[in-house]
Amino acid sequence: MLQIGEVSRQLGLNPQTLYFYERIGLMPSPKRTAAGYRLYEQSDLERLAFISHAKALGLSLEEIRELLLLQDGQQLSCQEVYDRLLKKVQHIDETISQLQTLKAQLKLLLDRCQRSLTHPSTGQQCVVFQQHPLVIPAESLPNPPLHDQEQLNHDTQG
Repeated sequence: MLQIGEVSRQLGLNPQTLYFYERIGLMPSPKRTAAGYRLYEQSDLERLAFISHAKALGLSLEEIRELLLLQDGQQLSCQEVYDRLLKKVQHIDETISQLQTLKAQLKLLLDRCQRSLTHPSTGQQCVVFQQHPLVIPAESLPNPPLHDQEQLNHDTQG
């Protein structure tokens, strides 16, 4: 049995992240000492390692939760995992497409800037802003799901 500091060091996780995972239900509440200190078992470490690995692969906390619920319920079929992972790959493909569109739009702006740099005019606003304000429709930009934004906020605070 390990205390939170030891788990944190072994897995390279901030203790606040462990508390957060417990609070949102990714981790069950661990056993506690008489003084109230959390005690983690080997199965807890394995679960935390799975969560870390899944996050590194780009799965959202909600997607990880779904996989863990399937695993906890002993209903983890290959088809269910396949379906969820396929959905994630499709989401990644959509994001890549949106980013490629954004990149193409930005390259056009770079080209305009480059042409303007060969014939600079002092004191004037950049030609890009004169011809087309730099406004990219919000639907063109990839947005992480709300729970990912919350995790980003949590990770930057902890």
